[in-house]
Amino acid sequence: MSKDLTKKAAEMLLQGATLLSEPCPYCKGVRVMKEGHALCISCGREPEKKEIPQTKSKESQSPIIETLEKKMQVLSKELEDEKDHTKQQDILKSINSLLETIEKVKTKQ
Repeated sequence: MSKDLTKKAAEMLLQGATLLSEPCPYCKGVRVMKEGHALCISCGREPEKKEIPQTKSKESQSPIIETLEKKMQVLSKELEDEKDHTKQQDILKSINSLLETIEKVKTKQ
């Protein structure tokens, strides 16, 4: 553990960074994260950035999926505002049904 890395990690923590519970994938050292930037205190390495494969763009989605996703947004907002636990459970069941339906539609395309 170099003094420079320790000093940089301490500065990051003072500026609002957090310690990560997951160890460094290279040396199993302690990592500090701020604004999506993870720094290993032991080796100074960051995990490799991997490209996430893109799914079909929204423009090429079917109208049914767009409608279901809009409904999902409405239900999410309702869930956020709802105080009654029974109604929250009903909303969650509806959201789950929507997720299942969206998945079925996507697999059939």
